[in-house]
Amino acid sequence: MTQVELTTGLPPDALRRLSDSEEGAAGPGLFTSDLSVNEFLLIKEAGFRPRGLVFGSSIYHIGYQRRGVWKSRELGSLTQAMYTARELAMTRMEEEANVLSADGVVAVRLTVNFYDWGRHSAEFIAIGTAVSRDDRSSWRTPAGKPFTSDLSGQDFWTLVQTGYAPIALVLGTCVYHVSYRGVGATARMAMRNAELPHFTQALYEARELAMTRMQEEGRALGAEGIVGVQLIEKSHFWGSHVIEFLAIGTAVRPIRQDHVIPQPTMMMTLDS
Repeated sequence: MTQVELTTGLPPDALRRLSDSEEGAAGPGLFTSDLSVNEFLLIKEAGFRPRGLVFGSSIYHIGYQRRGVWKSRELGSLTQAMYTARELAMTRMEEEANVLSADGVVAVRLTVNFYDWGRHSAEFIAIGTAVSRDDRSSWRTPAGKPFTSDLSGQDFWTLVQTGYAPIALVLGTCVYHVSYRGVGATARMAMRNAELPHFTQALYEARELAMTRMQEEGRALGAEGIVGVQLIEKSHFWGSHVIEFLAIGTAVRPIRQDHVIPQPTMMMTLDS
C-alpha cells in the first residue's frame, strides 16, 4: 500500500473554523476538542496543549468485484478501495492539523458511514484533537508531518512519561471472501462436533494479511513497535461471506533511554 496524495484542498468553511483556533498577536485562539476532562488534563500534564478538533472526510464509491462461490480468496480491488478511502480521510485530517501548525493529532477515530443515496457509497471519517508541544520542541514525524495516534489521553500520557513518542496511526486491511460449503459437506457435519478447516484457514489468512500490512507500515516509518493494536472485523454491506479485517494501532519511537514507568499517582487521582 502507498500513501495517497491529497486530491482536493480544504473547503473554505473548514479554513474559517480553523482560523478561530490559530494563535495570533492576542494569544492562543479558542480550541475545540473531543477529549474528556480527564484526557484534557493528562494531555496538558504531558506537556501538550489542544489546538482544535480536526477531521477529514472522503465519500467513496466501492465498486463490485466478482468473487465466485466455492473459493476463498482476497478481493483485491475492495481491499484497495477501503484502504485508499481511509487514507484520503486521514490525509485531510493531517492537513487541518498543518493549518494549525500542530505537532500531532491524538485520540484519532476512524469511522465508516453508509447513506441512503447508494449502497456502494460510504463516507470515511477521521477525527481527533490537534495538539502542540508547550516547550516548542518539534514532535513531528521524520517526514515533517504531524504525528497521529488513536491512544486515549491516559495512554498518551503514560507513553510520553515512559520516554516514547507516537509516530503515526498505522493500519492494514484485507477484504476476503470465505467460500461456501457444499450441501454434502454441511450434511455430513450436521451431527458432529469438529473444526471447519476451510473456514479456519480462510479467516486466519485474512487476519494475517491485515496484520502483516500494518506491521509493514510501522517498519517503513522506522518505528520500534506498534501499541494499542485492534483487529476489527466487519462485513459492511457485502454479506456474511465477505468480511473486512482491519488491523490498526499507533507506531511509536523512543525519545530517551530511561524507559522508567512512573508511579501513576496523578492518573489515579484524576480517575477517582
